[in-house]
Amino acid sequence: MNDIVKPAEPHVMTTYGRVPVALERGQGVRVWDVNGKEYLDALGGIAVNTLGHNHAKLVAALHDQMTKLIHTSNYYYVPGQEKLAALLVERSKMTNAFFCSTGLEANEAAIKIARKYGVDKGIEKPVIVVFDHAFHGRSIATMSATANPKVRNGFGPLLDGFLRVPANDFVALKEATEGNPNIVAVMMEPIQGEGGLHPMRADFMKQVRELCDAQDWLFVVDEIQAGMGRTGKWFAHQWAGIVPDVMSLAKGLGSGVPIGAVVAGPKAAKVFQPGNHGTTFGGNPLAMRAGVETIRIMEEEKLLDNATKVGDYLKAALNKAFAGTEGFVEVRGQGLMIGVELNKPCGELIARGAQEAGLLFSVTADTVIRLVPSLILTEAEADEIVARLAPLVKAFLAGK
Repeated sequence: MNDIVKPAEPHVMTTYGRVPVALERGQGVRVWDVNGKEYLDALGGIAVNTLGHNHAKLVAALHDQMTKLIHTSNYYYVPGQEKLAALLVERSKMTNAFFCSTGLEANEAAIKIARKYGVDKGIEKPVIVVFDHAFHGRSIATMSATANPKVRNGFGPLLDGFLRVPANDFVALKEATEGNPNIVAVMMEPIQGEGGLHPMRADFMKQVRELCDAQDWLFVVDEIQAGMGRTGKWFAHQWAGIVPDVMSLAKGLGSGVPIGAVVAGPKAAKVFQPGNHGTTFGGNPLAMRAGVETIRIMEEEKLLDNATKVGDYLKAALNKAFAGTEGFVEVRGQGLMIGVELNKPCGELIARGAQEAGLLFSVTADTVIRLVPSLILTEAEADEIVARLAPLVKAFLAGK
């Protein structure tokens, strides 16, 4: 019998509160650790593994690309960039795209576009409106746009130029910006993933779009977690019937291959000129192939429809399982971006879920269990998520 391998990282910085699990391989929505234990993956790499693990079509495409080119440089044309940009523009009804490697970089680029847009109009100190519960990243700029004090505190002075207002409160937004000549943009997540799975209302997003048009501001939408089919449309803001001026993407765009993108509409499409922004790894041939193939496979396998169908099924099953449970607050979200809110902090459930139930998920905003499985999830696998999660949560709420 093999000895049990206990994960340890003596040479890695302690930036993460690790669950004592080391994963080795995956197939579909299941993964196995180095000791052979199986887990049902309801986290999907935090909304990254769109096509699940080891998808045959994606693996074949990436292998083909790796035999040709992995990386060149943005000194030269990268044909895959135009292919992926065209796919994103077509689906977003926007104009052009810039490619980077992460969501943080995508939001940094979006912030730079907004600030330069204002400076180009003669605004010396541009201000971007952001919202309570927002999370846009952990760099100095994106941290400054983020609401969570756990992310922001301990790093000294943050970047000026952000005005925070309550989410879904149009009156508060208008009052906070009234007469301020420095406003250049409003930036929001359609569903605040790290902030507790709080959705922006469709009517509110429409009002913000109209306000930005009236004031000549940019409307910046952070679709890093909610985009790429997760809610049943290509981008979550499309449920409101609007088109933003700037959209940031990452996570599910490459099905696990690091990739980020900023898509711009006509008002923002020409803000960046040569020398204004750049990247070494962004837009490399391997990442572009991953993005192109992800979209192709999603369409072939009708995964947007699946996200809606299985997401609705999973939410109904969760509501049924937790109905009448003391300490259960609600299930919310859209498609396969689902939060189960409890009435007390439940971060300890992440490790207990893996160790006791063989289920991978996360906890966000202290009290919300986040489920963002791969978009290939079936109804039978949704039933299995509920069967593994419900007893765990009920025991936790009962103090066991």
